This record gives sequence, C-alpha cells and structure tokens, in this order.
Amino acid sequence: MSDVAILLKAVAFSAARHRNQRRKGAEAFPYINHPLEVAEMLASVAGITDLDTLVAAVLHDTIEDTGTSGDEIETSFSQKVRAIVEEVTDDKRLAKDLRKKLQAERAPRLSNPAKLIRIADKISNIQELMHSPPQHWSAQRRREYLEWARRVADGCLGVNEALEDRFDEVIRQARDTLSREV
Repeated sequence: MSDVAILLKAVAFSAARHRNQRRKGAEAFPYINHPLEVAEMLASVAGITDLDTLVAAVLHDTIEDTGTSGDEIETSFSQKVRAIVEEVTDDKRLAKDLRKKLQAERAPRLSNPAKLIRIADKISNIQELMHSPPQHWSAQRRREYLEWARRVADGCLGVNEALEDRFDEVIRQARDTLSREV
C-alpha cells in the first residue's frame, strides 16, 4: 500500500470507530474532527511526514475511547503505530484526577512521536474549549484545564519548535480570553 492509502485507511478506521461520538463542546462537533485536526496540525504546523506518527495521530484516541484493542491496531497498521497509540492512551479504569496526574508525570518519558501527538492534542482541545466550551464548564474549570495542559506540554518540550510555538500562542490567546470573563 502507498503511504496515502495507509493514511486514508487510518482515517476510515478512526471514523468508523468514532462514528457515534461527539465532542463535549456546546456545538457537539463530530468526534472524528479531533484526531483529523491533530494529524493535520502535525503535518502542516510541525512539518511531520513520518507515516507512523501521522497514522498514530489519527488513531490516538481509538483505544481509550472506542474499545479498540492494541492488537487490532497492530494487525491493521503496525506494531510501531500500536506502540505510539498505547503511549498516549489513558487508562479509563483509573479516576480522572489520577489519569490527568499521570499524563503530566509521564510526558517527559514519551517517545518523540507520542510527544508530538500530545502537544497537538492539547492545542486541538484548547481551541475547542475556547470556541465551543462544554456548557457546564465554568471559566475557572477552563483555566484549570489550561494549567494542566501547560504542565503536560512542558513535559514534551524539545521535539518541535513550530508546534511548541503554536501551543504557546493558543494557550496565550485562551488565557487572554478567559481573563476578560468575569
């Protein structure tokens, strides 16, 4: 298969797995928009051309959010893609606060592809949070999310200057917006 065919196979796989899911924001965008945005950001902002990284970006939430197994990803794609996806997968059996704590603690030990995905994931989430926040999220809860996202991204520093600059820009804009809310 060509690289394009493999990437499109990952898009179709992710779309099928996330087909009934929506984002948490008030506009409830189709979930598939998120992994596609993460992969596109890696390609266009960070200049990433590594196929395994881009495929893993498209699939990064499938184990965590859809019940897809690592074996399924390895069979359909590769062991390397599986390893990257598993690195960025939170264990949903753990309490949310513990998952968030572990994500920040483990960030510095991630592989470079996983760090890239983590940063792009946080950028995508922050953009969505500011454009279409969940209705029940207060300004304080959004501020707390930004601080946590900053800690996670700080653990991933040194992998791609352009992506890190984009993260800094997005978080600055989000903080400015929130500072104007009463």
